[in-house]
Amino acid sequence: MIYFSSNLKTLRKRKKRSQEDMAAELGITRSSQSAYEVGNAEPNFDTLIRVSEYFKFPIDILLKEDLAAYSDLRLQNIESGHEIDVTGKKLRVLTSTVDGNNEENIELVPMNAKAGYTAGYADPEYIKVLPTFQLPFLSKQKKYRTFPISGDSMPPVSNGSFVTAEYVQNWEYIQSGYPYIIITKDDGIVFKVVYNHIKDKKTLLLCSTNPDYQPYEISIGDILEVWKFTNYISSQLPEPNLSRDKLAETVLQLQKDMAFLKNKSETLVKLLGISIIVEYIVFSALILISLAIIETLYNHINSFFFSNFFRPTLCGEWLCF
Repeated sequence: MIYFSSNLKTLRKRKKRSQEDMAAELGITRSSQSAYEVGNAEPNFDTLIRVSEYFKFPIDILLKEDLAAYSDLRLQNIESGHEIDVTGKKLRVLTSTVDGNNEENIELVPMNAKAGYTAGYADPEYIKVLPTFQLPFLSKQKKYRTFPISGDSMPPVSNGSFVTAEYVQNWEYIQSGYPYIIITKDDGIVFKVVYNHIKDKKTLLLCSTNPDYQPYEISIGDILEVWKFTNYISSQLPEPNLSRDKLAETVLQLQKDMAFLKNKSETLVKLLGISIIVEYIVFSALILISLAIIETLYNHINSFFFSNFFRPTLCGEWLCF
């Protein structure tokens, strides 16, 4: 905490607050405020977070940078979120828990605790009371957390499901076209397909797999955490889809059936000398039967292609792979 004392005093004076006023706003005593500023005491973790949120300055900068040497313009940029450490090279606080073997737990955010996550994500007291579990097939070298999903914007992940995701330290590595959990200041826990526009626009484009929902952009200054989708748990089974081989087999069989029916009808007309009107009726019946078969097949094809062949490359556009 080389510069914390001087930075606290610098930022307080910049806001034109007295020690008493600022202590009240931070929820600490005036004597503690004074002791922090002269370096006679060090703040605990909770106080550091409150100071960081109050001034809108990252903890890493509060501790390691001499803000008295910064220009007013640079201080304004930090406050407005225009100087954000997207790489995670500076201190980005992630509160976590471990089990009896000192291995990382997977904390589960229950549905009834979802609303409080944005306020408690960095609070050890909030995190330590969350339910925890382990998934043996996940890497022990990575950090995972499980989040509740609400709404119908991201099928096949349905309302009430739980998504387990991997913590992303460096936001530059966000993979466009892949689903992520984004923790935001205003919207809380958001599950979307993400497109990385950090380099050009300092934003992320968030898209739903349900076309009824419009895409929207979010500034990286409004983002608290990023988690990359790993798997999900649901009490609902997705609708079954035809396999690729089964689909090809069905199409081939339909072609054979149509050819067989056509040959049979032509043979019947020739043998019985059926009039043109009767022939028309026979062909109409065949067409109706064929349309019913095609409609059923189309539904299978549409479902199969949507979930197995296509992924969004840009919102509103699709790419087959």
